[in-house]
Amino acid sequence: MTPLAPEAVGTLDVAVLVASSFATSFVSASLGIGGGLILVAIAGLTLPAAAVIPVHGVVQLGSNAGRTLLMRDHVDRAILVPFLLGSAVGAGVGGLIAVELPPAALQLVLACFILWSAWGRTPAFGGGRASAFGGAASALFGMFVGATGPMIAAMLKTLRLGRLEHVATHAACMTGQHLLKVLAFGALGFGFAAYAGLIVLMIAAGFAGTWAGRHVLLRRGDTDFHRVLAVLLTILALRLLWVGLSALLKGGGAPA
Repeated sequence: MTPLAPEAVGTLDVAVLVASSFATSFVSASLGIGGGLILVAIAGLTLPAAAVIPVHGVVQLGSNAGRTLLMRDHVDRAILVPFLLGSAVGAGVGGLIAVELPPAALQLVLACFILWSAWGRTPAFGGGRASAFGGAASALFGMFVGATGPMIAAMLKTLRLGRLEHVATHAACMTGQHLLKVLAFGALGFGFAAYAGLIVLMIAAGFAGTWAGRHVLLRRGDTDFHRVLAVLLTILALRLLWVGLSALLKGGGAPA
């Protein structure tokens, strides 16, 4: 038992989560994506099921906000502002949908979209209307599959931004979407206070991981960055394909 979290979360679990927050933030800051999905997988093994998404959301909010702060001069605001406006609409619409869509089917669609964006000739995502649509679509998608990071990265990849601009703008977009998610869980009554100590430690470790990963990013060339990004997006997409197909084969593709 630890005073940093409820009794169900042991001291070793806390240590694993804090270390994982550093490592996954390092991955996201140096490669532009990937840390969030890795962290939610680890949280699923160490936290009570009902706490995984809310705690992950607030930690990722802190991690992405820290990354945005450190790289604020490289954020493309022409993309960010309409994206956040669209995200608010998408999250609101998603929250009003009474019948949950099949999660497995959505994962398969998302995986195919990511693979197409990583390797296909995808039209550029940028521009005010396109950014707003991208924000709305990813926020709506996130209400059901919780995997908006790869989707947003795939959208931004079509713009061929520099490595610093890509990571900074992605972090700013994710900050806005995680904030919406945290507000939603707060409105639903989740007890964040019970996990406050753990959350603070994980955010601090995440900021340190971001600082360290940023120095790796600064030494990486743009061409090399986009090649690594495409490979990482492919790995994440294949994971989504596996999860979605497994759920369908087990009969888990029907709405809850």
